[in-house]
Amino acid sequence: MPNDPVRRLFLGRILAGAVAGSALLVAGGRPVLALETAEARALIDGLVADINGIINSGGSEAAMLGRFEKLFGEYADVPVIARSALGPAARSASEAQLSAFTKAFQGYLARKYGRRFREFIGGKIEVTGAKPVKSFTEVESMAYLKGEAPFDVRWHVSDKAGRPLFFNIIIEGVNMLASERTEIGAMLDQDGGDIDKLVAALNKL
Repeated sequence: MPNDPVRRLFLGRILAGAVAGSALLVAGGRPVLALETAEARALIDGLVADINGIINSGGSEAAMLGRFEKLFGEYADVPVIARSALGPAARSASEAQLSAFTKAFQGYLARKYGRRFREFIGGKIEVTGAKPVKSFTEVESMAYLKGEAPFDVRWHVSDKAGRPLFFNIIIEGVNMLASERTEIGAMLDQDGGDIDKLVAALNKL
């Protein structure tokens, strides 16, 4: 019967399931979540391959750090990382100051973490998995160094910039975003809150 409540409930459940199912699918019938996870892992697979290539290239430190800076520009959401590191001061900074800080911060970050990755010379990083975490994907990897026990390196990837990019690294439990926010905040305090002085200081590191 048209007004049968049991029938209406049954049809309602079918429709709800269909809507939920269509919301999870994209072109080709693949789940959105699986696609995003696959894209995040592919990004870090490419990044790790490039890092392994750099650390085992036999190049000078200057050459390696230059290549690491290019990698950060290609694979990292530098503006998001920079704003996070600058903290509340980012809201009061002019566009010119924010642009200068972002550029200086990218170089500083690449040199700092490039030197950290140079410690892996003779070793390698391997991606081991990926999983969704809240609004981003965490890609898991292991670093293998000669004469040391393997340790965990995790990459947080988001597509908020319009394409997958990493915005955080956790090396042996040390969170890059948290640690840089603390360090940049301390440097800014030391410079009396002057962003221009902070930019000059970062360019020297």
